[in-house]
Amino acid sequence: MLDRSIVYGLSAVACWSTVATAFKLGLGYIGPFELVFWSVLFATLMLVAVVWWQKRSLLEAYKKSPKRYWLAGMLNPGIYYPLLFLAYQKLPAQQAQSINYSWALMLTLMSAIFLKEKITKKDWLACLVGYFGVVVIATSGDLTSLNFQSPQGVIFALASTVLWAGYWIVSRKNNEQPVTAMALNFICGLPIVLIVMLISKAISGDMSMPGWQGLLAAVYIGLMEMALAFVLWLKALQATENTARVSNLIYLSPLISLVLINQVLGEAIHSATLIGLAMILLAVAFQQKRKAG
Repeated sequence: MLDRSIVYGLSAVACWSTVATAFKLGLGYIGPFELVFWSVLFATLMLVAVVWWQKRSLLEAYKKSPKRYWLAGMLNPGIYYPLLFLAYQKLPAQQAQSINYSWALMLTLMSAIFLKEKITKKDWLACLVGYFGVVVIATSGDLTSLNFQSPQGVIFALASTVLWAGYWIVSRKNNEQPVTAMALNFICGLPIVLIVMLISKAISGDMSMPGWQGLLAAVYIGLMEMALAFVLWLKALQATENTARVSNLIYLSPLISLVLINQVLGEAIHSATLIGLAMILLAVAFQQKRKAG
């Protein structure tokens, strides 16, 4: 029988594996900024409910470091998810998802800048291989002409990795219980995504509520990707004595996701996506193994 840590880990991976498809489906019914707001709202409600069930105090945790939570909330979900959803709006799901996995490489580079962590020659080589994989994906393998399907979409996708890496750097020294910290980040980020949504709706002149299909997508994304997957992953890490074994499960997610993108969205998976994603994942796996060692 599978132990609890593997069950929790695989459940989290299952949640994360569906979100690229859910993002793309949701964006077919609702604009990116609306989808972000409603998703974050539902995720916030669930995270607060989990904290309440755990009998923890959000107010006491907030008082310890309010500036940290506002900064973290501004980064994620405040700016990260709008950029990510814009990337998914402009790129095929397979490209947006695959490029997003390069955030771990960005974390290495930003840790060297902001945390003064040492980068070895092997780290630089891994980053070079990983970002070459990004170019392969973004150009659909057409490296000679460097013809990007959507340069703007690629910029949004890469910018989202900067925000996500920055979020982890800001959160790294937070000793608060993780779900409590995540709930506070989302509470502080919620006003930001609300303002962004209202501005976008004022510019477009459309102040109507989204249809049920868009709200259903937001419920799924908020609960499954933003909240439940995070809680399940923490449970997996807490239930295991072998963190590496559980952590390696995450590499199943992009592969399962590509299958769903193909079967549900009908996107033909380009060979360049597979090659580029393999380069990114190998680069990330190498860096993770070196740090663990």
